[in-house]
Amino acid sequence: MKQPAHTPSLSVRPSACPGLLRIVQAKDGGICRIKLPCGRLEAEQAERIARAAQRHAGRVIEATNRGNVQIRGIRAGCEDALISELLDAGLGPRSPGADDVRNLMVSPAAGLDPQALVDISPLAMQLLATLENTPRLHALSAKFALLLDGGERLAMLEHPHDIWLSAVPLGDGIGYAFGLAGCPPTTADDAPALAVVPQAAAHELVIALLELFLELATPEQTRMRHLLENHAPAELLHLLQLRLGSALLPAGDWHRAPPQANAHLGIHEQYQPGLVHIGASPALGRLAAEQLLGLAALGRRHGDGSLRLTPWQSVLLPNIPKAAADEVIHSLQGLGLLTDAAAPLARIIACTGASGCAKGMADTKADALRLAERLPAGSERPGIHLSGCSRSCAAAHRAPFTLLAVAEGRYDLFARQPLGNGFGQLLGHHLTPDEAGALLASLTATRSFTR
Repeated sequence: MKQPAHTPSLSVRPSACPGLLRIVQAKDGGICRIKLPCGRLEAEQAERIARAAQRHAGRVIEATNRGNVQIRGIRAGCEDALISELLDAGLGPRSPGADDVRNLMVSPAAGLDPQALVDISPLAMQLLATLENTPRLHALSAKFALLLDGGERLAMLEHPHDIWLSAVPLGDGIGYAFGLAGCPPTTADDAPALAVVPQAAAHELVIALLELFLELATPEQTRMRHLLENHAPAELLHLLQLRLGSALLPAGDWHRAPPQANAHLGIHEQYQPGLVHIGASPALGRLAAEQLLGLAALGRRHGDGSLRLTPWQSVLLPNIPKAAADEVIHSLQGLGLLTDAAAPLARIIACTGASGCAKGMADTKADALRLAERLPAGSERPGIHLSGCSRSCAAAHRAPFTLLAVAEGRYDLFARQPLGNGFGQLLGHHLTPDEAGALLASLTATRSFTR
């Protein structure tokens, strides 16, 4: 669909969050964040992003933890040209006010995963269209986020969302359990679902929740967790009952089956016979423009001409014939991408750090590379997050281990606690990457952790 031309007169609200129409300045230049519908990107669009990054920025493209991409290092004076090229590629919103509200996450394997209860894609696209075409909903915060879970084995369930829906068997069909300001429950310690609705009522439920939030929230209450400080879940459920009537059903003690660890990397069979999807990760979530061009070429040559970005800051190539899988893996490795979950670097995420962010207290990207050299391989070992400051921009969830920068080249090491707040238990203070690597290697060799 042809996008509206970009002009300086477009009404784009102020925010610290980058968008396609709102380029935010950082230490290393401008940042433009491109929100992808369900994380999906056509090969031609990927090529247009890569070439725009080559022409107008520092050739660095980042995969984000919400399945989007962003271009870093945009040069002063190039902003309008870059935005126009991205809009011409069909990557923008239907209207300027809609860009901020396209925060809807699904599994990158939606419609492909044989374990899924339902293909969530049609509902996701319907909701995205409503969000874009309903001006009243454009008042939502740029951080207000939705999760639609179809029951896939490949699923990110640790990111808290303002509203989440998860597919459940319901009679002879499908329903959706839902909750607020959290995640689908996978253990007895997790907050339970509020209720269940039949599949046909899912869209109406989400819109009713969004409208209810906008009616009740004060200007300072930008997220669902803020609203819940003044309005109990039972109160919101009662107000929903008045709007939806008999559509709301009790959730009971439903728990979602845990997803498969590391399913975002390597070769995995699809629901469609004879096809696989193949996942690969750029080191620390950063793609050079040339790597993105190579991924687009692989998608054209062996798949359906598309890519899917994942919330693990990686890329998935869908609909690859099984016979071509080994060749694709070899090509991905030739592009410098990680395809083996056992590689230490595949378990590490890191924010931009001091090289690109004024708030960063350490060069987290460089320190992460050094740390990876000192960690043992093993796909069952827990994930590690390096954060340049306490904002934790690179991870929407609490990683099993967090290294929080306290000075240049120095970190405090934390281990996640099941019921605790913050980064968890402090294990080491003012550690160098070498010291942290030695401590992490000893800890993961002797203790058992969950992802």
